[in-house]
Amino acid sequence: MPIIYHIASAGAWYLAVKEGEYTTSTLGRTLAEEGFLHASSASQVNWVANNFYRDVGDDLLLLVIDTARLASPLRYEDVPGWDEPFPHIYGPLNPDAVLQAVPLRAGPDGRYAIEPPVT
Repeated sequence: MPIIYHIASAGAWYLAVKEGEYTTSTLGRTLAEEGFLHASSASQVNWVANNFYRDVGDDLLLLVIDTARLASPLRYEDVPGWDEPFPHIYGPLNPDAVLQAVPLRAGPDGRYAIEPPVT
């Protein structure tokens, strides 16, 4: 089962579970604005967390997503400056595709050193 990851605010995720779909692409951007939901492979999670979420605080979750359960299309797309393509979900994320929602905490130096769970 291929696994991908998405960093979400806890509030946005809990609202999505209640409403039945998650539509936050990334911080401050919706699916409608961005056109897809950003996701990462295990090797990309720390780079994404440290480059885009470092000053967000402790309200973050790492969503562990089973790609076989996705209701929306998934595409792996090249990003300039990165050798490995990034996964993008082209539509809402159905909560039942999420195997775990793991709280994220930065270390004392403010950096993330995440060991993404594989279930």
